[in-house]
Amino acid sequence: MVTHKADFNVNINFTVNLMLIFSIKTMNHISGDWLNHTHTTEFIMLGFLAYPQLQSTLFTLFLLLYLMALVGNLLIFSIIAADARLRTPMYFFLANLAVLDICCTSSTIPKMLETILSETKSISFSSCITQLFLMSSILSIQLLILALMAFDRYVAICLPLRYTSIMSMNFCITTAFTMWFCGFVNSTTQTSLMKRLSFYGKIALDQFFCEIPPVLKVSSSDTYINDIAILLADIFISMFCFLLTFMSYMYILSSIVKNRSASNKRKAFQTCSSHLLVVAFFYGGITYTYGRPALNLEGDKDKVVSVIYGVGSPVLNPIIYSLRNQEVKRALDQILSRKMFSSRM
Repeated sequence: MVTHKADFNVNINFTVNLMLIFSIKTMNHISGDWLNHTHTTEFIMLGFLAYPQLQSTLFTLFLLLYLMALVGNLLIFSIIAADARLRTPMYFFLANLAVLDICCTSSTIPKMLETILSETKSISFSSCITQLFLMSSILSIQLLILALMAFDRYVAICLPLRYTSIMSMNFCITTAFTMWFCGFVNSTTQTSLMKRLSFYGKIALDQFFCEIPPVLKVSSSDTYINDIAILLADIFISMFCFLLTFMSYMYILSSIVKNRSASNKRKAFQTCSSHLLVVAFFYGGITYTYGRPALNLEGDKDKVVSVIYGVGSPVLNPIIYSLRNQEVKRALDQILSRKMFSSRM
């Protein structure tokens, strides 16, 4: 059991460390090349200037959301790492999702808080590019992880006798590594294509943080190739994730309907409901933000939608998975009980 726990922690730490090394090297390469030919040194974030009377409120709100996301996801990760019974494929992917949520909020909210306090509301060009690279990577990986979690539920409910052989830990680690790699490749491609664009002077972004669509919108160059690249990524990544999720739950629903046991039906619904809530919440925002600009559709709700999936989703994920998951709650209760017992001793 100790060895299994160590292997689980090593696998997660290896993935995270590899992500950090790859992202730092890639960001340095992209930012360095970009700064050599652009005339822009900073962006002005209009998302904050639109509410001058709410600066202190926004700062407090985003700070609380960041702390909630950080504490919640660290707690989820710690519970999974500490409890041997939770070292299963489903919780392995949930641990990956918790790490991604921490990275997502940490790549945007600290800089947002700094921008709120700043009188100029500006963000440097290199910081903006770094932010949009990380956000693009994280969102792509999250889509893939959520799809794989749906497939895991399909195997568990529809093919229970083959679950151990199909969802082996080697398969989960290999698949998770592949998804992290694909997310970074997509983000590197999208960000590298933006090096062909030109930016001049101080440019205003009507957003709270840097993402590819709003940055493309303020470029003085033709963004046709970039729009096509985003659309292709949406088709290959988003459609693959959607189809895998959709087909998994169609088979799950069919299996639940055929099952005559009321207790089994209730257990299956409880197992899948948390994941469905996260998927519905996350997919809507991603599709709107990255699909709308590529299709040349106008809209003025970008800021709200981006905050929903970039900030709201990482906050809600640990709440949904902990409050609606009896195994996680039992594990947390036992950890707290052991802590209280050891402190009394």
